[in-house]
Amino acid sequence: MDMTAGTGARWPTVQPWLSTAARLGLAAVWLIAGGAKVTDLAGSGRAVNAYQVFPYDLAMIIGAALPLVELALGVLLLVGLATRLAAGVSTGLLVVFIAGITSAWARGLRIDCGCFGVGGELAAGQSPSYGLEIARDLAFLALAGFLLWFPRTLGSADAIISRRFSDE
Repeated sequence: MDMTAGTGARWPTVQPWLSTAARLGLAAVWLIAGGAKVTDLAGSGRAVNAYQVFPYDLAMIIGAALPLVELALGVLLLVGLATRLAAGVSTGLLVVFIAGITSAWARGLRIDCGCFGVGGELAAGQSPSYGLEIARDLAFLALAGFLLWFPRTLGSADAIISRRFSDE
């Protein structure tokens, strides 16, 4: 797809700014999500277990690892190191999250997704907000997809490394 058609010479100037906004926005998502869960890894495991997809022990391991992966992605994106790789992993994770929420909804589970904190079974009288959670994750997926397609960003470690190697 030729993004310069119709936009003239502006796309090469605008694209790094849009990609930088996507990179920093996605970094914030992962840092907030991972930061909200990292102090209670057992709770994060219970949130994964609430989806009833994995055996309990595996759900606990996934739940303990997930905040660390989210924080690592957030840091990589924040500094702009391995941006395309981080965007690709983000894309994969978000697809899994959307599938998990969709599965919970389709199976009639009443859980909090645990996306930005410790989730799990909802208390009596609380209703899940699966549609909003899926819409939110689709927006995050759009950021990751854009960044996967256009990883060149401003002020990134990738740009510094690229310049360093091109100067030699």
